[in-house]
Amino acid sequence: VYEMMGIPLELYTPIFAVARIAGWSAHRIEELIGLNKIIRPAYLSVMDEKE
Repeated sequence: VYEMMGIPLELYTPIFAVARIAGWSAHRIEELIGLNKIIRPAYLSVMDEKE
């Protein structure tokens, strides 16, 4: 698509990055506010307890 629009090859990566800066920034803000906690799904063991 970029080629059809006449956009030079060397601009493909910068366009890709610019389009994602908002998402990257939002993730970073969440990391800072969330005190670097990783949210994981609840875990329920289905195995018997070892003695």
